[in-house]
Amino acid sequence: MNDTHAGRAGKPATVSARISPAGGLDILSRNEVARLRDASGSGLHALLRRCALAVLTSGSISDDPRSMFEQYPDFDIQVLQQDRGIKIELSHAPAQAFVDGQIIRGINELLVAVVRDIVYVSTQLEQGGFDLDDTVGITHAVFEILRNARILKPHIDPNLVVCWGGHSISRDEYEYTKLVGYQLGLRGMDICTGCGPGAMKGPMKGATIAHAKQRRRNNRYIGITEPGIIAAESPNPIVNQLVIMPDIEKRLEAFVRMAHGIVVFPGGVGTAEEILYLLGILLHPDNAGMPFPLIFTGPKQSAAYFEQIDRFLKLSLGDEVARHYQIIVDDPAAVARAMVKGVDKVRNHRLDTKDAFFFNWALDIPFAFQLPFRPTHEAMRGLALHRGRPRHELAADLRRAFSGIVAGNVKEEGVRAIEQHGPFDIDGEADIMRALDALLQAFVSQHRMKLPGGSAYVPCYRVRAEGAEAAPAA
Repeated sequence: MNDTHAGRAGKPATVSARISPAGGLDILSRNEVARLRDASGSGLHALLRRCALAVLTSGSISDDPRSMFEQYPDFDIQVLQQDRGIKIELSHAPAQAFVDGQIIRGINELLVAVVRDIVYVSTQLEQGGFDLDDTVGITHAVFEILRNARILKPHIDPNLVVCWGGHSISRDEYEYTKLVGYQLGLRGMDICTGCGPGAMKGPMKGATIAHAKQRRRNNRYIGITEPGIIAAESPNPIVNQLVIMPDIEKRLEAFVRMAHGIVVFPGGVGTAEEILYLLGILLHPDNAGMPFPLIFTGPKQSAAYFEQIDRFLKLSLGDEVARHYQIIVDDPAAVARAMVKGVDKVRNHRLDTKDAFFFNWALDIPFAFQLPFRPTHEAMRGLALHRGRPRHELAADLRRAFSGIVAGNVKEEGVRAIEQHGPFDIDGEADIMRALDALLQAFVSQHRMKLPGGSAYVPCYRVRAEGAEAAPAA
Protein backbone atom coordinates (compact mmCIF):
# COMPACT_ATOMS: atom_id res chain seq x y z
CA MET A 1 0.00 0.00 0.00
CA ASN A 2 1.49 3.30 -1.12
CA ASP A 3 0.51 6.73 0.16
CA THR A 4 1.54 10.00 -1.47
CA HIS A 5 1.85 13.07 0.71
CA ALA A 6 1.64 16.55 -0.77
CA GLY A 7 4.57 18.73 0.22
CA ARG A 8 4.04 21.11 3.07
CA ALA A 9 4.90 24.78 2.52
CA GLY A 10 8.45 24.80 1.17
CA LYS A 11 8.73 21.01 1.47
CA PRO A 12 8.76 18.51 -1.43
CA ALA A 13 6.15 15.80 -1.90
CA THR A 14 6.78 12.41 -0.32
CA VAL A 15 5.62 8.80 -0.64
CA SER A 16 5.20 6.10 1.98
CA ALA A 17 5.49 2.57 0.65
CA ARG A 18 6.38 -1.01 1.49
CA ILE A 19 8.58 -2.45 -1.26
CA SER A 20 10.10 -5.80 -2.18
CA PRO A 21 13.87 -5.60 -2.64
CA ALA A 22 15.06 -5.87 -6.26
CA GLY A 23 18.41 -7.07 -7.46
CA GLY A 24 18.91 -9.96 -5.08
CA LEU A 25 19.26 -9.39 -1.34
CA ASP A 26 20.33 -12.35 0.75
CA ILE A 27 18.05 -13.25 3.62
CA LEU A 28 18.79 -11.31 6.80
CA SER A 29 18.76 -12.83 10.25
CA ARG A 30 16.39 -11.50 12.90
CA ASN A 31 19.41 -10.13 14.74
CA GLU A 32 20.54 -8.19 11.65
CA VAL A 33 17.05 -6.79 11.12
CA ALA A 34 16.91 -5.77 14.80
CA ARG A 35 20.19 -3.91 14.49
CA LEU A 36 18.97 -2.09 11.41
CA ARG A 37 15.84 -1.04 13.31
CA ASP A 38 17.79 0.00 16.42
CA ALA A 39 17.67 3.80 16.66
CA SER A 40 20.11 3.90 19.57
CA GLY A 41 23.72 4.94 19.20
CA SER A 42 24.90 1.34 19.00
CA GLY A 43 22.47 0.44 16.21
CA LEU A 44 22.74 0.89 12.47
CA HIS A 45 19.48 2.72 11.89
CA ALA A 46 20.96 6.23 11.68
CA LEU A 47 23.57 5.06 9.16
CA LEU A 48 20.94 3.20 7.14
CA ARG A 49 18.62 6.22 7.15
CA ARG A 50 21.37 8.59 5.96
CA CYS A 51 22.58 6.35 3.14
CA ALA A 52 19.06 5.35 2.06
CA LEU A 53 17.93 8.97 1.77
CA ALA A 54 20.99 9.73 -0.38
CA VAL A 55 20.00 6.94 -2.77
CA LEU A 56 16.35 8.04 -2.84
CA THR A 57 17.44 11.57 -3.83
CA SER A 58 19.66 10.21 -6.60
CA GLY A 59 20.44 12.95 -9.10
CA SER A 60 19.75 15.84 -6.72
CA ILE A 61 21.99 18.90 -7.07
CA SER A 62 23.28 19.60 -3.58
CA ASP A 63 26.49 18.92 -1.69
CA ASP A 64 25.26 20.05 1.73
CA PRO A 65 25.28 16.90 3.88
CA ARG A 66 22.49 18.25 6.11
CA SER A 67 20.14 19.69 3.51
CA MET A 68 18.56 16.33 2.70
CA PHE A 69 17.23 15.86 6.22
CA GLU A 70 16.07 19.47 6.32
CA GLN A 71 13.99 18.75 3.21
CA TYR A 72 12.79 15.33 4.42
CA PRO A 73 12.75 15.55 8.22
CA ASP A 74 10.06 12.86 8.56
CA PHE A 75 11.78 10.31 6.35
CA ASP A 76 12.33 6.89 7.86
CA ILE A 77 13.24 3.42 6.66
CA GLN A 78 12.63 0.08 8.33
CA VAL A 79 13.66 -3.41 7.27
CA LEU A 80 10.90 -5.91 8.05
CA GLN A 81 11.54 -9.64 8.50
CA GLN A 82 8.83 -11.80 6.99
CA ASP A 83 8.42 -15.54 6.51
CA ARG A 84 9.16 -15.33 2.79
CA GLY A 85 12.00 -12.81 3.02
CA ILE A 86 12.26 -9.14 3.88
CA LYS A 87 10.39 -5.99 2.97
CA ILE A 88 11.66 -2.42 3.07
CA GLU A 89 9.22 0.07 4.53
CA LEU A 90 9.71 3.70 3.53
CA SER A 91 7.95 6.56 5.31
CA HIS A 92 7.80 10.04 3.78
CA ALA A 93 10.40 9.14 1.14
CA PRO A 94 11.18 11.59 -1.71
CA ALA A 95 8.48 11.35 -4.35
CA GLN A 96 11.11 11.71 -7.09
CA ALA A 97 12.13 8.07 -6.42
CA PHE A 98 8.68 6.84 -7.56
CA VAL A 99 6.69 6.73 -10.79
CA ASP A 100 2.91 6.38 -10.42
CA GLY A 101 3.44 5.12 -6.89
CA GLN A 102 6.02 2.48 -7.85
CA ILE A 103 9.66 2.85 -6.87
CA ILE A 104 12.03 3.20 -9.83
CA ARG A 105 13.78 -0.13 -10.42
CA GLY A 106 17.31 1.30 -10.42
CA ILE A 107 16.72 3.15 -7.15
CA ASN A 108 15.31 -0.03 -5.62
CA GLU A 109 18.51 -1.86 -6.57
CA LEU A 110 20.70 0.87 -5.07
CA LEU A 111 18.60 0.78 -1.90
CA VAL A 112 19.24 -2.95 -1.67
CA ALA A 113 22.98 -2.28 -2.02
CA VAL A 114 22.80 0.10 0.95
CA VAL A 115 21.13 -2.50 3.18
CA ARG A 116 23.45 -5.26 1.95
CA ASP A 117 26.70 -3.40 2.59
CA ILE A 118 25.74 -1.89 5.93
CA VAL A 119 24.61 -5.27 7.28
CA TYR A 120 27.60 -7.16 5.89
CA VAL A 121 30.30 -4.80 7.15
CA SER A 122 28.69 -4.48 10.57
CA THR A 123 28.30 -8.25 10.93
CA GLN A 124 31.89 -8.94 9.89
CA LEU A 125 33.25 -6.32 12.30
CA GLU A 126 31.11 -7.64 15.15
CA GLN A 127 32.13 -11.25 14.53
CA GLY A 128 35.81 -10.46 14.01
CA GLY A 129 35.63 -11.44 10.36
CA PHE A 130 37.92 -8.58 9.37
CA ASP A 131 41.48 -8.27 10.70
CA LEU A 132 42.12 -4.53 10.49
CA ASP A 133 45.38 -4.53 12.43
CA ASP A 134 47.70 -5.18 9.51
CA THR A 135 47.96 -4.39 5.82
CA VAL A 136 47.09 -7.91 4.60
CA GLY A 137 43.96 -8.02 6.76
CA ILE A 138 42.73 -4.66 5.49
CA THR A 139 43.27 -5.65 1.86
CA HIS A 140 41.33 -8.87 2.47
CA ALA A 141 38.51 -6.83 4.06
CA VAL A 142 38.33 -4.63 0.94
CA PHE A 143 38.25 -7.77 -1.22
CA GLU A 144 35.53 -9.43 0.84
CA ILE A 145 33.29 -6.35 0.78
CA LEU A 146 33.62 -6.10 -3.01
CA ARG A 147 33.04 -9.83 -3.44
CA ASN A 148 29.95 -9.78 -1.22
CA ALA A 149 28.63 -6.92 -3.35
CA ARG A 150 29.18 -9.06 -6.47
CA ILE A 151 31.34 -6.32 -7.93
CA LEU A 152 34.30 -8.56 -8.79
CA LYS A 153 33.86 -10.34 -12.12
CA PRO A 154 36.26 -13.15 -13.08
CA HIS A 155 36.77 -14.37 -16.66
CA ILE A 156 36.64 -10.83 -18.07
CA ASP A 157 39.67 -9.27 -19.77
CA PRO A 158 40.89 -6.06 -18.11
CA ASN A 159 38.57 -3.25 -19.18
CA LEU A 160 37.63 -1.27 -16.06
CA VAL A 161 38.58 2.41 -16.17
CA VAL A 162 38.18 4.38 -12.96
CA CYS A 163 37.33 8.04 -13.57
CA TRP A 164 38.08 10.63 -10.91
CA GLY A 165 37.13 14.29 -10.98
CA GLY A 166 35.10 16.96 -9.27
CA HIS A 167 31.41 17.07 -8.48
CA SER A 168 31.49 20.84 -8.99
CA ILE A 169 32.78 21.41 -12.53
CA SER A 170 31.90 23.75 -15.40
CA ARG A 171 29.49 22.80 -18.18
CA ASP A 172 32.38 22.60 -20.68
CA GLU A 173 34.26 20.24 -18.38
CA TYR A 174 31.17 18.09 -17.85
CA GLU A 175 30.55 17.79 -21.60
CA TYR A 176 34.19 16.81 -22.05
CA THR A 177 33.89 13.99 -19.49
CA LYS A 178 30.98 12.62 -21.54
CA LEU A 179 33.10 12.68 -24.71
CA VAL A 180 35.91 10.77 -23.01
CA GLY A 181 33.43 8.24 -21.60
CA TYR A 182 31.97 7.86 -25.09
CA GLN A 183 35.38 7.11 -26.62
CA LEU A 184 36.19 4.65 -23.83
CA GLY A 185 32.81 2.96 -24.29
CA LEU A 186 33.33 2.56 -28.03
CA ARG A 187 36.50 0.62 -27.18
CA GLY A 188 34.72 -1.74 -24.81
CA MET A 189 35.70 -0.13 -21.51
CA ASP A 190 33.48 -0.24 -18.42
CA ILE A 191 33.39 2.76 -16.07
CA CYS A 192 33.84 3.09 -12.31
CA THR A 193 33.54 6.41 -10.47
CA GLY A 194 32.76 7.83 -7.04
CA CYS A 195 29.07 7.55 -8.10
CA GLY A 196 28.10 11.22 -7.69
CA PRO A 197 27.41 14.12 -10.12
CA GLY A 198 29.80 16.06 -12.37
CA ALA A 199 32.90 14.17 -13.48
CA MET A 200 31.52 11.05 -11.79
CA LYS A 201 28.37 11.06 -13.93
CA GLY A 202 29.66 12.36 -17.28
CA PRO A 203 31.90 9.40 -18.24
CA MET A 204 29.11 6.94 -17.42
CA LYS A 205 26.66 8.91 -19.54
CA GLY A 206 29.01 8.99 -22.51
CA ALA A 207 29.86 5.31 -22.19
CA THR A 208 26.15 4.42 -22.06
CA ILE A 209 25.62 5.83 -25.56
CA ALA A 210 28.78 4.17 -26.89
CA HIS A 211 27.85 0.80 -25.41
CA ALA A 212 24.40 1.07 -27.00
CA LYS A 213 25.94 1.85 -30.38
CA GLN A 214 28.22 -1.17 -30.09
CA ARG A 215 25.24 -3.32 -28.98
CA ARG A 216 27.26 -4.22 -25.91
CA ARG A 217 25.45 -5.95 -23.06
CA ASN A 218 26.17 -6.46 -19.37
CA ASN A 219 27.83 -3.07 -19.07
CA ARG A 220 29.20 -2.05 -15.70
CA TYR A 221 28.76 1.45 -14.28
CA ILE A 222 30.21 0.98 -10.82
CA GLY A 223 29.88 3.57 -8.05
CA ILE A 224 32.10 3.30 -4.97
CA THR A 225 31.26 5.55 -2.04
CA GLU A 226 31.43 5.68 1.76
CA PRO A 227 28.99 6.80 4.47
CA GLY A 228 30.67 10.16 5.11
CA ILE A 229 30.43 11.32 1.52
CA ILE A 230 27.25 9.73 0.13
CA ALA A 231 24.97 12.38 1.65
CA ALA A 232 26.85 15.11 -0.24
CA GLU A 233 27.30 13.09 -3.45
CA SER A 234 24.14 11.07 -4.03
CA PRO A 235 24.54 8.27 -6.60
CA ASN A 236 23.84 9.40 -10.14
CA PRO A 237 21.06 7.53 -12.00
CA ILE A 238 23.41 5.64 -14.33
CA VAL A 239 25.16 3.68 -11.56
CA ASN A 240 24.04 0.05 -11.84
CA GLN A 241 26.41 -1.42 -9.25
CA LEU A 242 26.88 0.45 -5.98
CA VAL A 243 29.11 -0.47 -3.07
CA ILE A 244 29.49 1.43 0.20
CA MET A 245 32.94 0.99 1.73
CA PRO A 246 33.34 1.64 5.49
CA ASP A 247 35.68 4.66 5.15
CA ILE A 248 37.57 6.79 2.63
CA GLU A 249 40.78 4.74 2.86
CA LYS A 250 39.02 1.48 1.96
CA ARG A 251 37.14 3.30 -0.77
CA LEU A 252 40.44 4.50 -2.25
CA GLU A 253 41.98 1.05 -1.99
CA ALA A 254 38.94 -0.44 -3.73
CA PHE A 255 39.42 2.00 -6.62
CA VAL A 256 43.09 1.21 -7.19
CA ARG A 257 42.79 -2.56 -6.63
CA MET A 258 39.93 -2.82 -9.16
CA ALA A 259 41.18 -0.32 -11.73
CA HIS A 260 43.00 -1.34 -14.88
CA GLY A 261 43.63 2.34 -15.52
CA ILE A 262 42.56 5.71 -14.13
CA VAL A 263 41.48 8.90 -15.89
CA VAL A 264 41.50 12.11 -13.85
CA PHE A 265 39.30 15.04 -14.88
CA PRO A 266 39.40 18.54 -13.36
CA GLY A 267 38.19 18.65 -9.79
CA GLY A 268 38.87 20.11 -6.39
CA VAL A 269 40.34 18.92 -3.12
CA GLY A 270 38.75 15.47 -3.34
CA THR A 271 40.36 14.89 -6.73
CA ALA A 272 43.72 16.13 -5.41
CA GLU A 273 43.35 13.70 -2.51
CA GLU A 274 42.81 10.80 -4.92
CA ILE A 275 45.78 11.81 -7.10
CA LEU A 276 48.13 11.98 -4.11
CA TYR A 277 46.89 8.67 -2.74
CA LEU A 278 47.65 6.86 -5.99
CA LEU A 279 50.96 8.62 -6.67
CA GLY A 280 52.09 7.90 -3.13
CA ILE A 281 51.52 4.20 -3.80
CA LEU A 282 53.19 4.25 -7.23
CA LEU A 283 56.22 6.06 -5.75
CA HIS A 284 56.73 3.28 -3.21
CA PRO A 285 59.85 1.27 -4.15
CA ASP A 286 57.97 -2.04 -3.94
CA ASN A 287 55.69 -0.94 -6.81
CA ALA A 288 58.48 0.05 -9.20
CA GLY A 289 57.89 -1.31 -12.68
CA MET A 290 54.20 -2.09 -12.22
CA PRO A 291 52.17 -0.76 -15.18
CA PHE A 292 49.33 1.50 -14.06
CA PRO A 293 48.01 3.88 -16.76
CA LEU A 294 47.12 7.26 -15.26
CA ILE A 295 45.92 10.09 -17.49
CA PHE A 296 45.02 13.67 -16.53
CA THR A 297 42.68 15.23 -19.08
CA GLY A 298 40.23 18.06 -19.65
CA PRO A 299 39.07 20.50 -22.33
CA LYS A 300 41.41 23.25 -23.53
CA GLN A 301 39.79 25.65 -21.05
CA SER A 302 41.18 23.43 -18.25
CA ALA A 303 44.79 23.31 -19.47
CA ALA A 304 45.90 25.74 -16.74
CA TYR A 305 44.30 23.52 -14.09
CA PHE A 306 46.51 20.59 -14.93
CA GLU A 307 49.57 22.79 -15.33
CA GLN A 308 49.03 23.94 -11.75
CA ILE A 309 48.49 20.38 -10.50
CA ASP A 310 51.64 19.29 -12.36
CA ARG A 311 53.71 22.12 -10.79
CA PHE A 312 52.46 21.29 -7.30
CA LEU A 313 53.23 17.58 -7.67
CA LYS A 314 56.74 18.20 -9.03
CA LEU A 315 57.55 20.79 -6.36
CA SER A 316 56.40 18.64 -3.47
CA LEU A 317 57.32 15.14 -4.70
CA GLY A 318 60.12 15.82 -7.21
CA ASP A 319 60.21 15.94 -11.01
CA GLU A 320 60.37 12.15 -11.26
CA VAL A 321 56.73 11.91 -10.17
CA ALA A 322 55.66 13.05 -13.65
CA ARG A 323 56.71 9.72 -15.21
CA HIS A 324 53.72 8.12 -13.51
CA TYR A 325 51.10 10.13 -15.43
CA GLN A 326 50.27 11.59 -18.84
CA ILE A 327 48.54 14.91 -19.44
CA ILE A 328 46.32 14.96 -22.55
CA VAL A 329 44.35 18.15 -23.21
CA ASP A 330 41.22 18.43 -25.34
CA ASP A 331 41.50 15.09 -27.17
CA PRO A 332 39.03 12.44 -25.95
CA ALA A 333 39.98 9.91 -28.62
CA ALA A 334 43.69 10.22 -27.73
CA VAL A 335 42.79 9.61 -24.07
CA ALA A 336 40.90 6.45 -24.97
CA ARG A 337 43.63 5.15 -27.27
CA ALA A 338 46.30 5.78 -24.62
CA MET A 339 44.16 4.04 -22.00
CA VAL A 340 43.58 0.98 -24.22
CA LYS A 341 47.33 0.76 -24.81
CA GLY A 342 47.99 1.05 -21.07
CA VAL A 343 45.36 -1.57 -20.19
CA ASP A 344 46.98 -3.98 -22.66
CA LYS A 345 50.23 -3.60 -20.71
CA VAL A 346 48.35 -4.28 -17.48
CA ARG A 347 46.85 -7.43 -19.00
CA ASN A 348 50.22 -8.76 -20.09
CA HIS A 349 51.78 -7.94 -16.71
CA ARG A 350 48.98 -9.74 -14.84
CA LEU A 351 49.43 -12.79 -17.07
CA ASP A 352 53.20 -12.78 -16.50
CA THR A 353 52.84 -12.44 -12.72
CA LYS A 354 49.76 -14.69 -12.51
CA ASP A 355 47.81 -11.94 -10.75
CA ALA A 356 44.02 -11.72 -11.00
CA PHE A 357 42.46 -9.49 -13.63
CA PHE A 358 39.65 -8.41 -11.30
CA PHE A 359 41.69 -7.44 -8.21
CA ASN A 360 45.27 -6.16 -8.12
CA TRP A 361 46.73 -8.24 -5.30
CA ALA A 362 50.34 -7.45 -6.26
CA LEU A 363 50.08 -3.71 -5.64
CA ASP A 364 51.82 -2.85 -2.36
CA ILE A 365 49.76 -0.39 -0.32
CA PRO A 366 51.60 0.63 2.86
CA PHE A 367 49.75 0.31 6.16
CA ALA A 368 49.95 4.10 6.68
CA PHE A 369 47.84 4.57 3.52
CA GLN A 370 45.21 2.15 4.83
CA LEU A 371 44.75 3.55 8.33
CA PRO A 372 41.62 5.69 8.59
CA PHE A 373 42.47 9.36 9.08
CA ARG A 374 40.10 11.29 11.29
CA PRO A 375 40.60 14.96 10.41
CA THR A 376 40.48 16.64 13.80
CA HIS A 377 42.08 20.04 14.33
CA GLU A 378 44.93 18.40 16.20
CA ALA A 379 45.50 15.76 13.50
CA MET A 380 45.54 18.40 10.76
CA ARG A 381 48.12 20.49 12.64
CA GLY A 382 50.27 17.39 13.15
CA LEU A 383 50.79 16.55 9.47
CA ALA A 384 54.49 16.50 8.46
CA LEU A 385 54.35 18.48 5.22
CA HIS A 386 58.03 18.91 4.42
CA ARG A 387 60.56 17.37 2.07
CA GLY A 388 63.54 15.33 3.21
CA ARG A 389 61.40 12.28 4.00
CA PRO A 390 60.43 9.37 1.73
CA ARG A 391 58.27 10.74 -1.05
CA HIS A 392 55.50 8.20 -0.59
CA GLU A 393 55.23 9.22 3.07
CA LEU A 394 55.00 12.92 2.17
CA ALA A 395 52.35 12.07 -0.44
CA ALA A 396 50.38 10.24 2.24
CA ASP A 397 50.36 13.29 4.53
CA LEU A 398 49.50 15.65 1.67
CA ARG A 399 46.61 13.30 0.89
CA ARG A 400 45.45 13.59 4.50
CA ALA A 401 45.56 17.40 4.28
CA PHE A 402 43.22 17.36 1.30
CA SER A 403 41.06 14.72 3.00
CA GLY A 404 40.60 17.08 5.94
CA ILE A 405 39.48 19.88 3.64
CA VAL A 406 36.99 17.53 1.95
CA ALA A 407 35.60 16.71 5.40
CA GLY A 408 35.34 20.37 6.33
CA ASN A 409 33.56 21.13 3.06
CA VAL A 410 30.98 18.35 2.71
CA LYS A 411 31.08 15.75 5.51
CA GLU A 412 28.68 16.35 8.37
CA GLU A 413 31.24 15.58 11.09
CA GLY A 414 33.81 17.89 9.51
CA VAL A 415 31.32 20.71 8.94
CA ARG A 416 30.30 20.57 12.60
CA ALA A 417 33.95 20.58 13.75
CA ILE A 418 34.63 23.73 11.71
CA GLU A 419 31.52 25.41 13.09
CA GLN A 420 32.60 24.65 16.65
CA HIS A 421 36.37 25.23 16.51
CA GLY A 422 37.05 27.33 13.42
CA PRO A 423 39.15 26.46 10.35
CA PHE A 424 41.78 23.71 10.25
CA ASP A 425 45.38 24.96 10.43
CA ILE A 426 47.66 23.36 7.82
CA ASP A 427 51.33 23.87 8.65
CA GLY A 428 54.46 22.85 6.75
CA GLU A 429 57.53 23.73 4.70
CA ALA A 430 57.29 27.24 3.26
CA ASP A 431 57.63 26.33 -0.43
CA ILE A 432 55.07 23.55 -0.20
CA MET A 433 52.68 25.76 1.76
CA ARG A 434 52.92 28.57 -0.80
CA ALA A 435 52.20 26.11 -3.61
CA LEU A 436 49.37 24.52 -1.62
CA ASP A 437 47.83 27.91 -0.84
CA ALA A 438 47.97 28.93 -4.51
CA LEU A 439 46.35 25.65 -5.55
CA LEU A 440 43.56 25.98 -2.99
CA GLN A 441 42.92 29.62 -3.92
CA ALA A 442 42.60 28.53 -7.55
CA PHE A 443 40.06 25.88 -6.52
CA VAL A 444 38.05 28.56 -4.68
CA SER A 445 38.16 31.09 -7.53
CA GLN A 446 37.18 28.41 -10.05
CA HIS A 447 34.22 27.31 -7.84
CA ARG A 448 35.64 23.80 -7.39
CA MET A 449 35.07 23.62 -3.64
CA LYS A 450 31.27 23.58 -3.58
CA LEU A 451 28.45 23.40 -6.07
CA PRO A 452 27.42 26.85 -7.32
CA GLY A 453 24.11 28.36 -6.37
CA GLY A 454 24.44 28.26 -2.60
CA SER A 455 26.06 30.77 -0.27
CA ALA A 456 29.58 32.01 -0.97
CA TYR A 457 32.28 29.50 -0.10
CA VAL A 458 33.87 30.03 3.30
CA PRO A 459 37.21 28.16 3.53
CA CYS A 460 37.46 25.54 6.25
CA TYR A 461 41.27 25.81 6.42
CA ARG A 462 44.17 28.20 7.00
CA VAL A 463 47.56 27.58 5.40
CA ARG A 464 50.80 28.71 7.04
CA ALA A 465 54.54 28.03 6.86
CA GLU A 466 56.12 26.27 9.84
CA GLY A 467 56.56 28.65 12.71
CA ALA A 468 54.64 31.48 11.04
CA GLU A 469 51.31 32.96 11.98
CA ALA A 470 48.38 31.41 10.19
CA ALA A 471 47.42 33.35 7.07
CA PRO A 472 43.73 34.08 6.54
CA ALA A 473 42.02 31.59 4.26
CA ALA A 474 41.28 32.64 0.72
